[in-house]
Amino acid sequence: MRALVVTGPRRAEVLDVPDPVAGVGQVVVDVERVGVCGTDVEFFTGEMSYLHTGDAAYPMRLGHEWCGAVTAVGGGVDPVWLGRRVTGDTMLGCGRCHRCLDGRHHVCADRFEIGVRGGFPGALAERLAVPVTALHRLPDSVDAALGALVEPGGNALRAVLAADLRPGDRLLVLGPGTIGLLVARFARARGVEVHLVGPAGGDQTFARGMGFAGVWTADALPPVPFDAVVDASNSPALPALAVELVEPGKRVVYIGLAGSPSAVDTRVLALKDVTAVGVLGASPALAATIDAYASGAVDPRDLVAATVGLDQVGRVLSGWRPVGAGPGPKVHVDPRRGPSAV
Repeated sequence: MRALVVTGPRRAEVLDVPDPVAGVGQVVVDVERVGVCGTDVEFFTGEMSYLHTGDAAYPMRLGHEWCGAVTAVGGGVDPVWLGRRVTGDTMLGCGRCHRCLDGRHHVCADRFEIGVRGGFPGALAERLAVPVTALHRLPDSVDAALGALVEPGGNALRAVLAADLRPGDRLLVLGPGTIGLLVARFARARGVEVHLVGPAGGDQTFARGMGFAGVWTADALPPVPFDAVVDASNSPALPALAVELVEPGKRVVYIGLAGSPSAVDTRVLALKDVTAVGVLGASPALAATIDAYASGAVDPRDLVAATVGLDQVGRVLSGWRPVGAGPGPKVHVDPRRGPSAV
């Protein structure tokens, strides 16, 4: 089959690789759609921290936001899975440690992360082998675009849940990228007044068109209280700003990752009685995200600017956007789309 392989910093090519085989407890999925994520870009550029901690190494096969249909099952897997449209959990815990047994497999010390950690091949390929325990079935109302947005949506929903908001509360989201806009969508669906902060330009314009209460630059924020602040940015300066802006006794949620360490003065956290929450992975919220998409409560398909083939992914990772792309921040990949498709 064909798969995208990153062989080193800023080096990626589509190669013929062996077809995956469903081992015991696994299935093989024909991949229908894959999202290109900021994490994929960091692996491509060589900046991703896992490359420096030994949790990942080149060559690697990216892709962790995906959906497809099950075409083969391994030993011990119920054949009822054959033909089902599915997406899957990125985080694959060992299943034996105290974290996994406690329902925290997404922070298992020995976990694999599909297309991210431990060399587990990702979904930027025609087919993917994955444990059946990681699968989530997709209803017919969740199409390919929504299916490949389940993983980022699960991250965003976890951030909203961590913010502990009630209808009528006011949320500030720092960073109007894919995750920030998904956070805003899930929060608004729960009756929350949403404001976003980002640099002036196209991202702000796109976010403003979604009708949120306010889209601002940091220096133009109105002097209103925020019941929670979610940092979905990649700026090392914004985690401290989140603590500064949140109401005393409320919550800040950190889901964005900067390329360098950020400083937060814990004295401010304590003196404001602020709760700070970090979010890693979508695992606990995948099912609820699928339900929200299936019901139409949240429909983020307009975040997808374009869908390209595998042969264009290297260019996308380098910052290219295809001719005719929409204003959304996300690019999707159809692994079976021909090399000339844009």
